[in-house]
Amino acid sequence: MIFDTHAHYDDNDFATDREALLAKYASLDNYRIVNVGASMDGSLASIDLAERYPFVFASVGLHPDYALNWSDGAAAMLRRLSKHPKCVAIGEIGLDYYYEEPDREAQMVAFEGQLNLAKELKKPVIIHSRDAAKDTLTLMKKTGIEECGGIMHCFSYPPEVAKIALKMGFYIGVGGAITFKNARKLPDVVAMCPMDRIVIETDCPYMAPVPFRGKRNESTYLNYVCSRIAEIKKLDPEEVERVTYENALRVYRLVEVWN
Repeated sequence: MIFDTHAHYDDNDFATDREALLAKYASLDNYRIVNVGASMDGSLASIDLAERYPFVFASVGLHPDYALNWSDGAAAMLRRLSKHPKCVAIGEIGLDYYYEEPDREAQMVAFEGQLNLAKELKKPVIIHSRDAAKDTLTLMKKTGIEECGGIMHCFSYPPEVAKIALKMGFYIGVGGAITFKNARKLPDVVAMCPMDRIVIETDCPYMAPVPFRGKRNESTYLNYVCSRIAEIKKLDPEEVERVTYENALRVYRLVEVWN
């Protein structure tokens, strides 16, 4: 079975065939998916998808791109949505310094606020961090979020940063980038990371693996991610699939018997 720990099936790229695609996954009965809220609308849509599809779960949060939307009202809405029985995490939240906007201070305020919200709710977090390792780790430590744990989504930092995250109880999210020819740091991170702390993710519709790079991503392509991890770790792809599935159940605190 495959557990896609991070997908965005609410994205407009799926507008024309979303129902057909999810119906296909339902018929296969070997996929579990967390649809991740990146905005308030995305969080609402994630809850809706989780309600309509038994194999879909939801997370709710404001991506750093939406940091300026953080407010007491937003916190109240996320708090309410998080109480849904199929909401498994707060995310995706974090810091992204690749672009100049939103400004870094606003991003840090929104990130810290949502980390504190996750602690209040005792929910794991899904953290997006790009070009912001120092500030990300500083706020993680400041808020004591290791009590909740979670996933470092789409991990892009060197092994030294991964080791710090692992010590804080976090899992490393690995997606299509592991198959890219120009991938440098991520293969080293996968090589050093214990297998029981790796989860797989699409971030679909983005980050499709080779041979689909540049095209719309989807959960069936995770086979390529598993194969590349297996190559690095010298394991069978089926073992990578099994272990990452169990890891996902653990980080999201879901109880399910492996068949």
